[in-house]
Amino acid sequence: MKNYNVGVIGATGMVGQRFITLLDKHPWFNIKLLAASGRSAGKKYADAVGSRWAMKTEIPQSVRDMVVMDAVEDMKKIADEVDFVFCAVDMKKDEIKALEEAYAKCECPVISNNSAHRHTPDVPMIIPELNAEHAVLIDTQRKRLGTKRGFIAVKSNCSLQSYVPAVYPLLKFNPSRVLISTYQAISGAGKTFETFPEIVDNVIPFIGGEEEKSEKEPMKIFGTVENGVIKEAVRPNFTSQCIRVPVSDGHLASVFISFDNKPSKGEILKCWKEFSGEPQRLNLPSAPKQFLHYFEEDNMPQTKMQRDLEGGMAISLGRLREDSQYDYKFIGLSHNTLRGAAGGAVLMAELLCAKGYLD
Repeated sequence: MKNYNVGVIGATGMVGQRFITLLDKHPWFNIKLLAASGRSAGKKYADAVGSRWAMKTEIPQSVRDMVVMDAVEDMKKIADEVDFVFCAVDMKKDEIKALEEAYAKCECPVISNNSAHRHTPDVPMIIPELNAEHAVLIDTQRKRLGTKRGFIAVKSNCSLQSYVPAVYPLLKFNPSRVLISTYQAISGAGKTFETFPEIVDNVIPFIGGEEEKSEKEPMKIFGTVENGVIKEAVRPNFTSQCIRVPVSDGHLASVFISFDNKPSKGEILKCWKEFSGEPQRLNLPSAPKQFLHYFEEDNMPQTKMQRDLEGGMAISLGRLREDSQYDYKFIGLSHNTLRGAAGGAVLMAELLCAKGYLD
């Protein structure tokens, strides 16, 4: 595989920081430049991020002294210097949509962690193991944008990773309804315990916009490509509650599910154990060897113990059993800033490179 020069837009935020740690020493991707808002532009990265650096490792030496560029004012220069960009910016939704489309029209592909384009009809929203085939939307999108290389591809919301990958292999049993409660880490809000003291010894039963994303986005992922756009699935019906809990990293989901054709517990476990996707078949650098891990112990998975499984890119499952109101219930767990954010975007970029979309 060739090497690609990449940029990180929104480099000073928490997801931007995670991108930097994942891309440092990546076998395919080389960080060519970093960009952020005008407040950070012109400063060395270490000075721009300052005390906001929230990763457990030190700022990589390769970027410490890199001068941060202005994500808006330097757009043309950025587009000319990189093969594509990762984008994780803190802006209004309409501003993000305009920014990402402007980069794409500058012939700079955008791998986005933002939600702004998730429901743009010809923008693929990809969980690489589940719906890699949706990448064909890029051809239609390029025609609309009038570009040869430029396009936007987005990843789904972090909350989905703890339950949608578990439901997907079971679609052949026609699941009819899914109830989920997610217990989400504070890093999902870009916070640490130092910057979010009100979460200590507390639970906040509301995360703005999260429940709508958790219920709507799976329908696009489960959808099919028809006439250059996604025809969204109409089933199963999802309902959710999303709760902020005092955990640094890791989103846990309590899941209840019913089927038209109820499988046995053994059939479900077999589906999970045998499931793999394009990243595993292509042996992509960031792909977990085993995507779905099931734990037999009653007290597993636990956020602190399993969130970093396979570099934080695997999904942990447990406590599968029959339910009195639904057919089954189980627990799912994912790392929200790795599989759920930057790691998922890096894996998507690897997939699109392997398929030739970033050449």
